[in-house]
Amino acid sequence: METAVATKWVVDPMHSEVQFKVKHLVISTVTGFFKSFEGSMETVNDDFDGAEVSFAINIDSLDTNHGQRDEHLKGAEFFDAAQYPQITFKSTSFKKTGDDEYDLTGDLTVKGITKQVTLSAEFGGSTDDFYGNTKAGFEVSGKINRKDFGLTWNGVTEAGAVVVGEDIKLLANIQFAKVK
Repeated sequence: METAVATKWVVDPMHSEVQFKVKHLVISTVTGFFKSFEGSMETVNDDFDGAEVSFAINIDSLDTNHGQRDEHLKGAEFFDAAQYPQITFKSTSFKKTGDDEYDLTGDLTVKGITKQVTLSAEFGGSTDDFYGNTKAGFEVSGKINRKDFGLTWNGVTEAGAVVVGEDIKLLANIQFAKVK
């Protein structure tokens, strides 16, 4: 009986990005990035079906292109980076749903609260780079409700408008490098 050999992959941070989008005053969108993150994937199939994925994002690397807002988001009213320095994700399922499409389900932990989420993953392809390293690219997207994860701060303007929307759109373009 043949045993499948797992292939290990690690995130190439120089060729990956993690961003989020949230409504501000319910009329426009603010985009933020996390500049420091790491992740890995372990596969037993050439088509990535059934892969195991783990990911960690460093809250202190949050950047919305506005320093004062970034500090507020890192503070106790939002992420509380001093007490909860990372957002983590550990997959429970990576299921192929189409030619290049997958459902990525797993446990997302934000601010000490873990909830199961399902994200969409689109396989962009794989190739070897100039140095003979095999790379694989995925675009991962989804939506979560920030209040489900204890991010409950809210402000209301004098006119009664909500300052920050509840839904957070997640988008990650991830390039994995096969470990030799």
